[in-house]
Amino acid sequence: MAADTERTILDFYQVSSLNLVEWPAEKDNNSDVSDDETAKQKANRRKSRFQALEKVVSNRHSVIPGSETSASGVGNLVQRDEPDPLGTTDSVVRTLKQMGVPLQDDSKLRNRFLLSSTTFSPALFLSQVHATDSTEALLNGLEVLNQSIDQKSASLKVLVESNFERFVRAKATIDNVYKEMKYRGAEPAAPRPRAHERHASRSSFRGPGAAGGLASPTAPTSDNRKKNALIRESEYGVMGVKAPLLDVSAKAEDFWGPALGGREKEEHLKTMGSFLDTYKDYVEISAALAESIKRKDHESLVEEYNRARRFADEAKQIAQSIGSGEPTEAQLYKILLAARMWHDVDEQIQSFKRDVWRRLVSPQAMAKSDATPGQAHDQHMDLITLLLELGAEENPIWTWLQSRVEYLKSRIQSTAERAKVEIEVLRRRLANVEKPSPQSIATNLRALGRQSIESKTPTFDSAEVLEVWETVVAFMNNLMSPQGILGEVVEFWQTVQGFIDGNTQRTLPVGYKGESQAHHRLSQQNSLELQRATVELVDMIKDHVLSFFTGPPPEDLSALVSPLPSTPNTPNPSTTPGPAIQTTTLRVPINLDPNNLPPPSPKRGEAWEKFAFWPPWSNSISGAHYLAKMLTLVGSGASDMASLAPVGKGDPSELEQLRNLMGATRERCVTALCAAWNRDSENIKYVEDWNRSPMRKDVTKMPASFAAFEGALLIGMQKILYVSEAMTKPGAEDIVLPPATKLLQMVRSQYVTTLYKALHGMVENAELPIKKPDDDWTMDANDFVLASNPSGLRVSTIGGATIDAGDSNVRMLLTLSNLQALRSEVVPNLNTQFENAFSVKLTDETKTIRDVLGQIDARLFQSYTRPSIESLRSIIRAGVTASNWPPPPGTKPREVRPYIYEALLDLVLVHTQVSTTAASLTSQVLSFLLEQTSRELLEAFKTRARYDLGMLMQATLDVEFVAQTLNHYTTDRASELQSAVYQELDSRTDNEARTRLQAELPEMRAVLKRLREASKSEFACFRKPKKAAAAGAPGSVPAVGSSAGSAAMLAAQVGDMSGLERTDTRDTARSYATLERTDTRDTGRSYGTTGSER
Repeated sequence: MAADTERTILDFYQVSSLNLVEWPAEKDNNSDVSDDETAKQKANRRKSRFQALEKVVSNRHSVIPGSETSASGVGNLVQRDEPDPLGTTDSVVRTLKQMGVPLQDDSKLRNRFLLSSTTFSPALFLSQVHATDSTEALLNGLEVLNQSIDQKSASLKVLVESNFERFVRAKATIDNVYKEMKYRGAEPAAPRPRAHERHASRSSFRGPGAAGGLASPTAPTSDNRKKNALIRESEYGVMGVKAPLLDVSAKAEDFWGPALGGREKEEHLKTMGSFLDTYKDYVEISAALAESIKRKDHESLVEEYNRARRFADEAKQIAQSIGSGEPTEAQLYKILLAARMWHDVDEQIQSFKRDVWRRLVSPQAMAKSDATPGQAHDQHMDLITLLLELGAEENPIWTWLQSRVEYLKSRIQSTAERAKVEIEVLRRRLANVEKPSPQSIATNLRALGRQSIESKTPTFDSAEVLEVWETVVAFMNNLMSPQGILGEVVEFWQTVQGFIDGNTQRTLPVGYKGESQAHHRLSQQNSLELQRATVELVDMIKDHVLSFFTGPPPEDLSALVSPLPSTPNTPNPSTTPGPAIQTTTLRVPINLDPNNLPPPSPKRGEAWEKFAFWPPWSNSISGAHYLAKMLTLVGSGASDMASLAPVGKGDPSELEQLRNLMGATRERCVTALCAAWNRDSENIKYVEDWNRSPMRKDVTKMPASFAAFEGALLIGMQKILYVSEAMTKPGAEDIVLPPATKLLQMVRSQYVTTLYKALHGMVENAELPIKKPDDDWTMDANDFVLASNPSGLRVSTIGGATIDAGDSNVRMLLTLSNLQALRSEVVPNLNTQFENAFSVKLTDETKTIRDVLGQIDARLFQSYTRPSIESLRSIIRAGVTASNWPPPPGTKPREVRPYIYEALLDLVLVHTQVSTTAASLTSQVLSFLLEQTSRELLEAFKTRARYDLGMLMQATLDVEFVAQTLNHYTTDRASELQSAVYQELDSRTDNEARTRLQAELPEMRAVLKRLREASKSEFACFRKPKKAAAAGAPGSVPAVGSSAGSAAMLAAQVGDMSGLERTDTRDTARSYATLERTDTRDTGRSYGTTGSER
């Protein structure tokens, strides 16, 4: 036993131990009353004539707050604990426990320390509780005690003064009672005065002479007071009522005597018993019927009711057979007993029928059961069967069908209106918040590349937007799915069809003597009304869906806070048995205050403001995902509606309206999705985070993200346009028609526009300057934002290299590589996906997209190479036109000039940047820069009018050193420009120089070989990779015309003699060509491709 339980038991019984041998004697009396007081009370009882009153006064109960009375009836005025009367502590018991006094097991000892106990010991209290107190503390305690006594005395005085009149009235009442009892209702005689006594003795009132002046108690008197006197002669006050009681008793005996006694009564009872035995079935049928109703045993109920009806029919036949004759006693009794029985049975059956009718048309019978399929069907059929068996004046089948129609109308209306308002509340909440930043939009779009759009837990939009989408889809499910209201309408028509055809009635009973046979068939008028009602239900659903998709957002939100409309046959929930149901399955938005609805959406000119089904700030990915679901529900629902006979085989306009529903809904969805697609294509540039793709190190994640974005939208758009998932329904091809050409053209144009905007955004990412960010996002003066890694602009890669996103050259190289991936893989795949999804050919669009990609590529390529070209131009012009470029007269050149090394060093830096950033662009960039270097050499050499032998040899060394160092990147155009250089040199020299140049060939070969060997480490990056197989034929010199001199031939021979053979660039170089070559200083580079794509 727990310690708390033991403590409670000890306190309740006021004992010291639970293991008592016998009950303590002192517990038989009040422990709070001392022995002296007990003896004094006993003496008072012996002496006082008012001991009854004294007992009441002396045996007072607890009036002290906190006192208790035990279950045994022994009063206990002592509290369990109380504050110190001297004011030193608020708990005497706790203070004693701290001092070590054992109070828990001894209640007597505890009472001696409590002031409310009669056994309180002041000496013991002071010696224990205040043993250590000083004289001053005791004096202060005395002052506190005096104040407490004064307060209680004042309270008692106030109590007496406020109740003085009550005390006086009580005293007068007691005196009157005492006088009535003593003088027996007569006036007392005046006492004789005693001159020698100052006060009358109390004993004089009890002396025998005191009654001398009173009338004798036995003397007769006519005083009415004698009847109420509490004396023996008046029978202690009951004489006045005794005579009327005796009179009533005599009359009752006269009335009930014959019925309760006598042989006649006995014979009558025997006769009654025999009749009851004979007609026991008549007597017991009412009780059996009530028992069947109570147990809901409908089979027994129908059986007993039919038996009662047979008894009633027999009684009617007896009455008809008697006619005007005199019935026998048995016949009369049988008729009367049958009438009494039928009255009771009919009353019960009519009450039961009313309850069955109420249940038949109640929402409980109307709602579809969630427990097991067909349960609701069985319920209403059971009720109809029961009514037909019991007999019904009205047709229960027709009544139930009418109630079902009204229920479905009310449910469609309430569900649709409430759902629309709820969706609008969520939309307003979302619209009234701040517009999401492009960064948050990019985060959701970027997440698409990391998960499938069919993921069970989509994260391709914000949680608030997804909540609105889920609510809209739930609304469509509740309205259009087979498990929703449309499913109930279809099931209703199937039930109606069964009743119209007569198949359902085959199992229904015909009632007593076939009285319900007339209710088995529906009239032609009833059938037509049910068909019209079915069409009306379909029209209601269709109108609500059409208005939701094509209408503006609702302005009035009062439907959310107004009570739901009830059907005419809907019973009061307080009187209808069974659990109450909710007529709508949609929930009220969380944390919605009906008195504080959100304000209307602010007008910002956004496209979604005119679409009630589109959540504010939703992106196109979530829109495509959820709109495809909703269009599937609408298409499937429209096909189910068309399958209903009154709709499909009735008025042709109904089918046309269903087709219009599908077409208008699809058009609105496509329009809304295209608007979001267009907005997202402008924000797709923010997806770029300048991190390398894990699959391809020369591109970022942008191509994959863009491919996932466009692919997801094309898949969603295909599902929306063709509603393929709804085409499995029978007859769906007659309702879900192919999309109109206008819609296909809208999607086609939007697709191409999206590509343009996305590519333009990529170019902006590469070209616009970046400020050093303070956080994870950087913004320039034009509010253009670039995503950056949280650690800064330098993003580490797996290969150990870094992407310096702050360098515009790096961004342009990565963007060029991304564009190359888009042009070669992503865009062709998307075009193929578009053509397969929508069964169209993008011939013109493909060419346009290819041209745009080429223009963008050329623009970025020009932007990237322009600084290098200008640097090369400056270096070469300065070197060739320098005064120290020509060799001193009479000397032969032994070195290439420094400007060549400086120009090649620039190319080394470019090679390093390109190869570490986008290795696939290395050959393209270096080949183009080699062409520009050759062009600048040609232009620079044109600045000198004449070239002697030394200058001719120096120019040849410079040009050939560059050509052989960059041999791996030589193109046809570079070879043509180098030939043009030789031709230009040949045209500016004389025959003597040409002739003397022949003798210098061996020495020039040696010089060139030495220079190449000395610089092979510095320019090793320009060598052909070892893994690449050698291709092409040995080097050949460019073809020259008749005017070409020996300088060009000598340069070619020197190249051959050097042992560093140059490959034929026409065979090994990549097939790049220019569409229109002009001076890059004026118009820049016009860049294109011939043959296959780069």
